[in-house]
Amino acid sequence: MYFEDVEVGAAIEPVTVRPTTVQLFRFSAVTWNAHRIHYDTAYARAEGYPDVLVQSHLHGCFLARTALEWAGPAARLRKFSWQNRHLAVPDDKLTCTGQVVNRIVDDSGAGLVECALEERNGDGVLCAPGTAVLELPRRGG
Repeated sequence: MYFEDVEVGAAIEPVTVRPTTVQLFRFSAVTWNAHRIHYDTAYARAEGYPDVLVQSHLHGCFLARTALEWAGPAARLRKFSWQNRHLAVPDDKLTCTGQVVNRIVDDSGAGLVECALEERNGDGVLCAPGTAVLELPRRGG
């Protein structure tokens, strides 16, 4: 995908994920997150949750993946942010979507595309809104 081919208002193709308890355990391991709420169901329930929780940073990973898969392998993630608004548990159907909200050429000539992102659960509840600025290749250079 080239910068010149992207228009403001373009939709970002949805990415749907269903986190598993194994994925949450592994994500905790590789991020050195020892909080039991992410891998110990009995502990999470004692804290008042229905099950172990998807890590806040994993929500961010799902959103970043959505933007990068849409933009293609030549894209570069220049800026990224998100907020966690609602919990998610294993086997929740999480759908990440987005829309192009701005495109600019910066002082160096790079083509930048700003995207609004969101992750919603199967009930349509917003779990994590976010933004991404992607640098896309330009035609002819």
